Amino acid sequence: MKHLFNKLKTPFKLSLVMFVICGLIYPTLMTGLSQVIFPHQANGSLIEMDGKVIGSELVGQDFTDERLFHCRPSAVNYNTFTQNEKESNEQVLPSSGSENLASSNPKLEKRINDDVEEFLQENPTVKREDIPADIITASGSGLDPHISVDAANVQIDRVSKNAHISKDVLKKLIKDYTENKLLGVFGEEKVNVLQLNLSLIREIKQG
Repeated sequence: MKHLFNKLKTPFKLSLVMFVICGLIYPTLMTGLSQVIFPHQANGSLIEMDGKVIGSELVGQDFTDERLFHCRPSAVNYNTFTQNEKESNEQVLPSSGSENLASSNPKLEKRINDDVEEFLQENPTVKREDIPADIITASGSGLDPHISVDAANVQIDRVSKNAHISKDVLKKLIKDYTENKLLGVFGEEKVNVLQLNLSLIREIKQG
């Protein structure tokens, strides 16, 4: 028994030391450093309006108001739900992800066709062939807060008409909230829809 205890003593001590280092010291150190160096990002990149948190830069929202810019379709509906769904316990539970439907799947084809028709109804000045692909395709996470610059520009006519704001002002807002390529090389230019809509709401209120 003593021999067995001696054999287990070393791995037990090692496990205890690693637990303290990896489970306590390291997380505490990283949390402290992140709060000091990147407090905004460490706390969820939250966005406030009039002193109230209304979202995060990292998570999209389901905008339906015709005066605002709309996001991409979401397989999880950005985890939003109506009051009726909440009361009946039918709300979407927190999750992310796509439906992972094959390109040959009839369900995917129907979903895209329905979204195209809905987009054309909302934006009657846009031709079918001019619809940017990303505005009718869901992101892999289902929570993407960004759309392409083209996807924002193609909504200008609708937003201008319903919000009673000039197209030049809308173009400037889009430019102001366009994020450049990473290091000027990787990825594509994109627009954060929540931040763009917040600036648009301020314009509407001022008008």
